[in-house]
Order: sequence, then C-alpha cells, then structure tokens
Amino acid sequence: MGSSSTTLRRLKLGKLKIVRRRLLQHYEHQPFISFLAGLYSCRWKRYQREKTEPGHCCCKWKESVFFILLVATFCLSLVFLYFWGEAKNDYNDFDWYSFKGLGYWFLWSLLILVVVVVMFTYIAILVVLAVCLLSEGQQLYLHWSHKGVMLFVLIFFIAALAVLSNLWGEEWSAVRLSFQVTAPYLHIGSLAAMTLLSWPVALYFVRMNRKLSQVMIVGPYIAVLLVLYLLPLGMYSPCIREKGTLGPKPLLIGHRGSPMLAPENTKMSYEKTIENGAYGLESDVTISYDGVPFLMHDTTLKRTTNVKDVFPNFTNVNAALLPWDMLETLNAGKWFIQKPPFSDMGPLSSEDQQTAMNQSIYKLVDFLRLAGRASKPVIFDLYRPPQDHPYRDTWINRTLEVISEAAIHPRLVLWLSNDMRSVVQSLYPGFQQTLGFKASIADLVLNHIVKLNLPYSEMSQRDISAYAAANITTNLYVISEPWLFSLAWCSGAHSVTTNNIPLLKKMKEPMFLLTPAEYNLMWILSDIVSLFLIILIFVLHWWRERGFSCCPESNVVHDSGLYNTFKTEMDMSISEDSYCRSPPTTPSARPSGEDLGTVVIT
Repeated sequence: MGSSSTTLRRLKLGKLKIVRRRLLQHYEHQPFISFLAGLYSCRWKRYQREKTEPGHCCCKWKESVFFILLVATFCLSLVFLYFWGEAKNDYNDFDWYSFKGLGYWFLWSLLILVVVVVMFTYIAILVVLAVCLLSEGQQLYLHWSHKGVMLFVLIFFIAALAVLSNLWGEEWSAVRLSFQVTAPYLHIGSLAAMTLLSWPVALYFVRMNRKLSQVMIVGPYIAVLLVLYLLPLGMYSPCIREKGTLGPKPLLIGHRGSPMLAPENTKMSYEKTIENGAYGLESDVTISYDGVPFLMHDTTLKRTTNVKDVFPNFTNVNAALLPWDMLETLNAGKWFIQKPPFSDMGPLSSEDQQTAMNQSIYKLVDFLRLAGRASKPVIFDLYRPPQDHPYRDTWINRTLEVISEAAIHPRLVLWLSNDMRSVVQSLYPGFQQTLGFKASIADLVLNHIVKLNLPYSEMSQRDISAYAAANITTNLYVISEPWLFSLAWCSGAHSVTTNNIPLLKKMKEPMFLLTPAEYNLMWILSDIVSLFLIILIFVLHWWRERGFSCCPESNVVHDSGLYNTFKTEMDMSISEDSYCRSPPTTPSARPSGEDLGTVVIT
C-alpha cells in the first residue's frame, strides 16, 4: 500500500511537471511573437496570427514574393551603404560636382548619407522581424504600408546606383580597393550572419516532409556557406605581410594647402600646412588676363570668392579672363566660414576665423616664396588659358618667368605639366620631372621622369614596387581617409596628397595590418566556430521536432491502472487548458497517447 501511495505521488508530481512544460510551450514566447507580428504585420491579437504547419512553406506565394523583394532590397541597400561609406574620401569632389550643376553650395554628400542610413535601418529592421517570425514558425504577412515603403526604397537604390555608376563610375575603384583591407573582417561578419540564419533554415529543413523541399531550402544555404568558407583562398591584401617588411610611412602633401583648416589655395591654408609638418604643397595655377599667375582650382570664382557681390556680371566668367587688379580686390575666405566645404571640419578658434575672413587670392610668386623659405617641395596643375587669351600660347614661358622671379630652389619644383617638357628640362634641369599617368619604365627613364603623380584609383603594389626599383617614386592623390592611407602605406607609396594632414599625421601604423599567420588563424577559427554552431543548431532542431527521448526505459512506469488514472487526469487538464489557449507551434508539443503514456519518475 505504501509503495502504491509513493508511486501515485510520483505520478502526480510527474503530471504537474508535464503540464507545466506544456504551458510553457504554449505561452513562453507569446508576448514576444505578438510584438514581432505587430511590428511586421500590424496584427496585434493572437487569433489574427497563423503558425506554419509542419511540411508547409513559411507563407503564401504572394507573401513569398514580397519576402524575396524585401531580402533583395536589403542586399541592395547594404551595397549602396557600403559604396557611399567608402566614398567618404571623395565627398568634397561630389559636392563640388553638384555645385557646378546646381550653382549653389550644399553638403549633398552628407544628406545622402543620412537618407541612406535611415532607409537601410528601416529595411534591416523588417528583415530581422521576418527572420525572427520564421524562427518561431509563424507565417509572414507584411503590412501594405511596409510593402509600399519597401518598393519605394528598392526603386530609389536601383536609380541611385544607376545614376552614380553613370556620372561617378570611377568611385567603384574605391570600393574595389576597400576590399583589400576590409575583406577579412567582412568575411567574419558574413559568417556570423549565415550562422544566425541557420536557425530558421534548420527549422524549416527539419519540418519539411518532402526531400525536394528540404533540398530547395538547405541547398542554396550550403552553397553560399561553402563559398564563404573557401573565399579567403582568393583574398589579397598588401596589409597582410610579414613583420619587418612594411615600408616607411608615406609623406604628406597638402592638397590646396589644408582645406579643412583654412580656405583652400590661400596664404593661411599653406601656412597651416607648414605648421603641421607636411612634406610638400599642392595647388592649381591659372593665369590672369594680364599675365599674373595665381592659385585657383575652379574655372570661375563664384565658389571660393565674393565675386557675386563685388562683380556680379563676372560671376560665371572664366577667372583667367579677369585682370589682376580686379582679382586682388576679391575676398577668398568668407565663403569658408559661411559655407564649410567639409562635414567633418573641426571648430576654428576666433583668431583663425578672423584670419580666414580676410584671405585674398594668392599669387603664384608669393606661394613659391613661402615654399622656398620653408624648404617645401611644390607641385601644381597648370591650367592653359582659354581661347583669345593673350597668354594662350605662352603660358608655360610666363610660368617659368615667375618661378625664376620667386628664386625657389629648382629641386623643390615637381614639374607636372607635360607641355613643352623637353624645353623645360633644357632650361631648368634641376626640376623634378613628374608625370601624371602611368608609362613604361623605359619611357620614364628616357624622359628623365623621377616621380609619378597618380590618382589613388590606379594604386598597385606591384607597379609601385617596379617603379621604385627604377628610382621612380609614386605620389597618390587625393587620400584623406585612414583606411585608404593605410592601403597606400602598405602598397609602398612614397607620398600622398591629402586634405586631412592632422588626422593622417597621427597614424603610427596602417589599419588592418596582419601577418599571414594571424590572418590564417582568424580565417580557420572563424570557419570552425561557424561550422560547429551551425551543426549544433541543426541537431537541436532535429531533436526538438522529432521528439527524441532523453530518458532510459527503466524510469518509465508501466503500471496500467496508474497509467489510466494519470491519462484521464491529464486529458482533463489539457482539455480545460486548451479551451482558451492556442496549440503549440511544433509537432513535439502536441498531446498524444505516446506522450501521455511515458512518465518520468523523479
């Protein structure tokens, strides 16, 4: 009698544990699922939601199409966000190009960045909600408002990529180069995303009752996973190198001076460049109508001077068509305070603000004298005057006269213009002959070229090394972002032209610098951890859905009388409970005779 009483108490205790377990299966995720479904589908009530039955797809075919479009929009927005993030180095060029077309200055690059981040965040949240709902076995019903916004975002990014590829296609070179430094870390991020995605993939793989459906689910997933696991075999980065093989840090040349600290191409801008210890100075030279070479990048004066206020009729006139007595009366610094050219400029002191407000157009002769006193090399683009200009055919000669007048040491002049190069070499053999495009080493040596001045998009470690072996150094322009400067450093560039001398000056070593051993360890460990977690997730889902027993047969009670009593009470308890509760979302959570007949004795 005592034994039967003890066994009955154990059965009741087991019954309570099973009931508690089933109640948890019914309700432990209900508030979470309701919240997700409310955000994704605007279905906040329980009876409005539907679970996916075993063997069925996640949603109806129309919703499947919208889910595919949602994933496509997310991928496209991610590509554009990465593209625009890496294009930060050239935001000033984009804003300048927009200024030429629109006629007024605005930081369109920053506005686009904010819009892209907002759109990407919105789409990313919808994707996360969808994946979470799929992970809980819920059907997807994207609300019509989300569908409308998603289609708008999709069209926006398609149009944006098409327009930028057409008007600014060279910027894809920055994206290509960025992979050389970010690929190892993008690889880890992709593995982490695929590992998290394995949860819903494993769930639906296990629940599908047809082999074809299982293959359609897991086949593409495994294919992408294998590509990611083996992708590092094809990766290349000059920043993955043995210790002791890194070359010296590239020298810094101020692009139009220090345009983040002072108005470009002004005396203040070059004085700031010298104060920050730059190696050299870069500028653009135009010749006035009466033969005075001066520093000016734009064709017109409307962006960097107050010509619109002083000489409104000359706002859109080529600057080279104005005489020097008009040019020297213009203010070349107020615009810098009123319309800052860079979004990440630091605050100026009151003294610097006052100095900037009183800058004027800088003459070439004064620029050269300043560089000579500081022993700084100079490099400048020399613009040929337009048609009907008095110095249209003698612009080189006039510039050489001014260089002689400035009395700067010839070795400090990096002569870039390719016009009349042989004449310039014969008259001034001390100039460092510089070429603005790639050529064969034989041609460079024949023409006494000692330096190449190349856009960073043409960066190549192999070419830089080959030129260096022939005593030809390489300068890359315009590099202002740390990641791009790191790549130039690892590639062996001798110098870079930059807008941001203070930032690059602080760098002690390249970013993303790894030894091959460190890279291989990071790659192999990432693959192993990812594979282990994915297998574990698949096994866990298989165990949950197939209802594998975790208890030995010796602990199962076979007493028929006690079993019948327990079964009756359990049926009553579950039937009462199920009156107001939804069924479980997994097959193993459904009441069955086998489940009720197997009771664990504790």
